[in-house]
Amino acid sequence: MTENKRSKPMTVLELQKMKLESRKITMLTAYDATFARLLDSSGVDVLLVGDSLGMVVQGKANTLSVTVDQMVYHGAAVSAATQRAHVTVDMPFMSYHISPEEAVRNAGRLVAEGGAHSVKLEGGKERAATIRAIVDAQIPVMGHVGLTPQSFHAQGGFRVQGRTEEAGQRVLEDALAVQEAGAWCIVLEGIPAPLAAEISAQLSIPTIGIGAGNGCDGQVLVIYDLLGMDEEFQPKFVRRYAEAGRLVRKAVGNYIEEVRSGSFPGEENSFKAAAKKRQHVAEAPQSGGGYGPSDTSAA
Repeated sequence: MTENKRSKPMTVLELQKMKLESRKITMLTAYDATFARLLDSSGVDVLLVGDSLGMVVQGKANTLSVTVDQMVYHGAAVSAATQRAHVTVDMPFMSYHISPEEAVRNAGRLVAEGGAHSVKLEGGKERAATIRAIVDAQIPVMGHVGLTPQSFHAQGGFRVQGRTEEAGQRVLEDALAVQEAGAWCIVLEGIPAPLAAEISAQLSIPTIGIGAGNGCDGQVLVIYDLLGMDEEFQPKFVRRYAEAGRLVRKAVGNYIEEVRSGSFPGEENSFKAAAKKRQHVAEAPQSGGGYGPSDTSAA
C-alpha cells in the first residue's frame, strides 16, 4: 500500500518533469469529496473529475447529457478534499464546440467555481484553436485523442481507433496538433499499444493512457472499474485491484440481517440517559421558623 508522504501540490510543471525523468504518472477519476480524500492521501498524482460521471454516477448510457453545472458541482467537491493531487475537470459535450470564446468562458467556470487546476477536452486538429484560446486565458489544458467518448455517435460507439496505418497517422497528427496548440498533457484512449508508444516518444508533453498499452507516460482508470464496483463490467483494458461490489453486497446483507434480528444497534451503539439526581426531602420546619403556616396560630 502506498501512503502519501508529500504535502507539496502536484503542478503542471512537476508532472511534465516526471516525463523527463521517466517517472510514471498515475491518474484516477474522482467525483466526490470522500473518494478524493482517499485517493489523494494514497498518493495518486492526478484526479480526473471525468464526464464519465454521466455513466457511473448518473447511470446514463453515455456522457453526452452531462452539463457544465454538473461538472462545476463535482469539481468543487473533489477540489475541496484534495491537498496534493492535481485536479483536472472534463469539459462536457458542447461546452467548447460552439466557439473559442464560449469555451474560454466555460473553462473559466470550471476553474473559478469548480476548483480545477486544469481542464480536459476531446479532439485533435479541429480543436487546436479552442485549446490555444483557453491556454491564452492562462488555463492549462489536457488534451484527449483516439477513442473520444463524446464522439460516441460519430465513431460508431466505443470502438478502438487507429488500427490501420492511415488511421494511426491521423491520431498521431491529432496528438501533435494538440501539443502545438499548447496543451500540457494528453490522454490517449483506445488505440493500439504500438501506436501509443510511438506517439509518446514523439511528444514532449506527457501522455496518459487508457486502453493504450504500457508505452505511455502514465495511466488512468475509472475508480469504480479499478475497485470492481460493477461486477458485470469487465473490459479488456481494466485490471481490478479489488472486488468492492462483492464486499458492499456482503456488508449490506449483514446490516439487513442484524437490523431484522434486533442485534443492531447494540448497547455499544446506543446512548444512555443522564443519571437521575437523588431527591432529598426537607424535614418539616419547626414552628416559628418562618416556613409556611404556623401551627401555633389562634384557634
